Amino acid sequence: MQLDGRRYLITGVLTKDSIAFSTAQLLQELGAEVLLTGFGRAKRLTDRVAAKLPREVEVLELDVNNAADYPPLVAHIDERWGRLDGVLHAVAFAPEDALGGNFLQTPVESALTAFQTSAFSLKELGRALRPLLVRSEGGGAIVGLDFDATVAWPIYDWMGVAKAALESTSRYLARDLGPDGIRVNLVSAGPLKTVAAGGIPGFQTLADAWGKQAPLGWDVTDPEPVARTIAFLLSDWASAISGEIVHVDGGFHAMGTAINP
Repeated sequence: MQLDGRRYLITGVLTKDSIAFSTAQLLQELGAEVLLTGFGRAKRLTDRVAAKLPREVEVLELDVNNAADYPPLVAHIDERWGRLDGVLHAVAFAPEDALGGNFLQTPVESALTAFQTSAFSLKELGRALRPLLVRSEGGGAIVGLDFDATVAWPIYDWMGVAKAALESTSRYLARDLGPDGIRVNLVSAGPLKTVAAGGIPGFQTLADAWGKQAPLGWDVTDPEPVARTIAFLLSDWASAISGEIVHVDGGFHAMGTAINP
């Protein structure tokens, strides 16, 4: 698969070990052009890690919860490229008191923060970029990062609820953007040792479970299998796929219990 001439926006790049970085790197290797986003003090991290990509890349300001950031972002991409072929939504956050077994004590403000950042922002990103995505030859694509929300997980708490909202949001976006030829899909990845994972108390509990239940095995340090699936969904090879959740988890989700106790 080659992506020569394709143009993509990648959010959520903070470190070299992230799914977002691995995706940006792979897209460049396949011939695509990419732009990254970052915001606030964390943008310095994105600027630094962007220098490790195969080709030079610009980092644009975007706080997904700040409505004022979207118009200049869209204007910049429009002036530079005139269209957008796809975007990766790799943004999620829940306050500390919304994780780690604190489900019953979590205040509504923290639950709302998790929802807004991790789910509602997918709609906001799709709405803002719609005029650019609709110009993509063959149709634009939106891909988001998920963590299976069909079950309750230890320690995941209100982030799990936010991911359930993300899954529903992606289906409604697929419905409303489909007539414009824009596809919306999610990738449900197994646990990976990223910055986001470091913010989840007891992350190792989930990582250990994967080693016992995933029939294909699972390497928590390797985001490339997830990045490959994202690249496929962003490409026109996936031109008839929308409203889907693709599991890239070593087969964990399909097993009823651990197979390697």
